[in-house]
Amino acid sequence: MESLIRKPIRSTENKEAIRRPPSASGKKSTPPDQTNAEQFYYSKQMQGKTHMVIALNDGEQLEGVIEWYDRDCLKLNRTGAPNLLLFKHCIKYMYKAEPE
Repeated sequence: MESLIRKPIRSTENKEAIRRPPSASGKKSTPPDQTNAEQFYYSKQMQGKTHMVIALNDGEQLEGVIEWYDRDCLKLNRTGAPNLLLFKHCIKYMYKAEPE
């Protein structure tokens, strides 16, 4: 008779696991902060010495080869013109130049 009255004792760890199981939460994991796509793209163009056309926010288009880049800017080497240091926030878009 005594065994019928007793209640099972659970630790607090088990209660936490029962309340919110990790796989059954239904929430998606957050995407990563960085995909490294920008790093991959710039590295590929720099290694191949690809001629790029860079369109600035004011409509001017520059052509040259990307020598290096960092978080805020990139260096564009041009033939027949001075090399430039461009801030990324001034760049509207860029694409590979057509082969001549």
